[in-house]
Amino acid sequence: MNWKDLCREIAGQLDGNPALADQRPIICIDSLHQRMDYLDIEAEHNRSYSISTAARGMGNRADSFKTPFGIHRIRQKIGGGQPKGMIFQAREPTGKIARDLDVREKDEITSRILWLDGLEQGFNNGMGCDTYSRYIYIHGTSDEKRIGQPVSAGCIRMSNDDVIELFDEVLVDDIVLIR
Repeated sequence: MNWKDLCREIAGQLDGNPALADQRPIICIDSLHQRMDYLDIEAEHNRSYSISTAARGMGNRADSFKTPFGIHRIRQKIGGGQPKGMIFQAREPTGKIARDLDVREKDEITSRILWLDGLEQGFNNGMGCDTYSRYIYIHGTSDEKRIGQPVSAGCIRMSNDDVIELFDEVLVDDIVLIR
């Protein structure tokens, strides 16, 4: 799918929401293939990343430990300037660095956090289904060996190098479509 087609699809679902007016890149997460596509209006800037979504599958219900579907925006960017592998707890750097990124079985949040906010009222925004209040992020992980498999507790995991690269490219309010 190209940027223009995706933009039209999202605009139709959001009734022309002004979030799409700036012609910013769109992040499209494909849960079936455990892949994220960064789609720019200039196709030569497009990139793909391997990711991990939830071990329990996809779903928008609160406390489900599932990755939410639908149209989201990046509401907050956290961790800029922190070293690769910085471990976060409650969105704060702990001062501890995960140096061995291939042997842990934990769902540690590392390097960068992109906190998502659902844009579809009653679906991924609001009582019982709110992505933001569920603390759903795109983030780095200390469990890089399982990137490409659905193993998270609901968030979208990326390798630390990839999440740092993405973090530096995106802006608050950029659109994230999760399928």
